[in-house]
Amino acid sequence: MKTPLIVLITGANKGIGLETARQLGQKDMFIFLGSRDFNRGRAAADKLMAQKIECEAVELDVTNPKTIRAAAGIISKRFGRLDILVNNAAIVLDDQKKKPSDQTLEMWRKTFETNFFGLIGVTQSFLPLLLKSKAGRIVNLSSGLASATIHTDPKGGLPKNIAAYSVSKTAVNAWTILLAAELKDTPIKVNAGDPGWVKTDLGGPDAPLEVEDGAKTSVYLATLDKDGPSGGFFKTNQPIPW
Repeated sequence: MKTPLIVLITGANKGIGLETARQLGQKDMFIFLGSRDFNRGRAAADKLMAQKIECEAVELDVTNPKTIRAAAGIISKRFGRLDILVNNAAIVLDDQKKKPSDQTLEMWRKTFETNFFGLIGVTQSFLPLLLKSKAGRIVNLSSGLASATIHTDPKGGLPKNIAAYSVSKTAVNAWTILLAAELKDTPIKVNAGDPGWVKTDLGGPDAPLEVEDGAKTSVYLATLDKDGPSGGFFKTNQPIPW
């Protein structure tokens, strides 16, 4: 019997994270659903298990190092390795009625704590397990709003009033480049992905994409073969500008 790939997805109890879990689970992978609220994570896991997907909820708050270490301990004890890490958890706290320079410093700090520092903390804790994989994959969920190229294009059309979220994801892109360079001589591939504007709690009801489409980028990057790219920024399976 073939050993399943082991996957951890942060922020996986709803939205794109949960849909990514469902799509990867349909590929016979074992999914750990990281959730800040364990009960919500367990409810999400129950839904997936009803669809014959092998999964388990783990408490994981990306801003709480204790829960990160505990989750790493659980996965290490169960499987001794991690094959795929999807850094999906993120928040938007921007007051979109305010200009970037009017946003509070407290809001900027909270945004970066989850979207950037939390992502780094999770990656650092799970990297030893990923290095034990034959072909580890790290997927950092970013956003088209992170693209400095598109923001500076007069025809780019990106909103300028979601500043803290956008800049935090630009930082995620820079981290992706540096981590991919660090791991270039290992089997691990590291990429950033833009899921697009998706109908989720974060994206809102006016978004043009369904959650099934929003998960496609994460699934593509999580399942790259040995000749796939590393250190790139993608939407679905196409590179997009930094």
